Amino acid sequence: MTVQERAASRLAVREQRETNLWADAFRRLIRNRAALVGGIIVIGLILVAIFAPKIAPMHYAEGDSYNAYTVPSWLVPFIPIKNIQAYAKINNNFLLGSDELGRDLFSRLVYGTRVSLPVGFMGALTALVIGLVYGCISGYYGGKVDNIMMRIVDIMYAFPTMLLIILLMAFFKSTFAQAQQPGSLAYTFNQINQVVDRFLGLQGGGMLFIFMGIGLTAWMGMARLARGQILSLKEKEFIEAAHTVGAGDLRIIVRHILPNILGPCIVAETLAIPGYINYEVFLSFIGLGVDAPTPSWGSMISEGSRSIRSYPHMILFPALALSITMFAFNFLGDGLRDALDPRMRGTT
Repeated sequence: MTVQERAASRLAVREQRETNLWADAFRRLIRNRAALVGGIIVIGLILVAIFAPKIAPMHYAEGDSYNAYTVPSWLVPFIPIKNIQAYAKINNNFLLGSDELGRDLFSRLVYGTRVSLPVGFMGALTALVIGLVYGCISGYYGGKVDNIMMRIVDIMYAFPTMLLIILLMAFFKSTFAQAQQPGSLAYTFNQINQVVDRFLGLQGGGMLFIFMGIGLTAWMGMARLARGQILSLKEKEFIEAAHTVGAGDLRIIVRHILPNILGPCIVAETLAIPGYINYEVFLSFIGLGVDAPTPSWGSMISEGSRSIRSYPHMILFPALALSITMFAFNFLGDGLRDALDPRMRGTT
């Protein structure tokens, strides 16, 4: 058997092992009860976001000031405020009550999933794509290329992430959101933003600008992770075997390196999704997130904080929805990390 044939045989065996690894990882994942519960909650939230118009009894912007600050009768015993019946309007037409403009809190919570989930998923996807490409190039070629690319990452890391996102959001909203001159770059971004909002079923939410603000800062950690993984892999025997059979750099990266580093990268981004959602919630809380009347759990918490002493349920329900979502993604991410841990191969 020639050297090329032996190398090809080694690569075939390794690819078969990688296939078996993914199957074993899935079996370990579904045996993890916490991860399974987290996955079910995440799937449920996705279904709620997709079928929001069918689930929500009202449109999120529909309201009547006459029905402001109403409380359903079932909730009154659970509000720890004395004599709330003396001033609260009891209205059972709203499952969770209404806000200061008479809008249904339950409907706004449901539509809020169309803001938080896309932000989390797009932040993770953007970081995964940009970070993998950047880290693969830096780690695989090394030398001066690696040195220059990593110094760029270090410079960006010098800025506080939240402050950088706030500055980007302020810039996008002041420059792109108000662009009215056709043909300009700002006008083009504004039109794309409107298409994104319509696709998500929102009215003037400004979702594209949130995606851009978080996406431009989310990839740096992934780039470092991908670079470190590649540095530990590119000198392995199966990479040398791929060089021996004449495989090009692109084929080696795509076929032999990426499958081996994808697991840890996916786990890292799954665990990072709550952080991206938290960014959006904070931006909406301070008024730099989605535009009114688009509902966001962050803006609902901000609105509820102004009347927390009299109507604590206005802040309780969006905070509870946010907490459940955070826990679900953390449980799922922990389960994925355990399932894809190479040290757990062959374990039950």
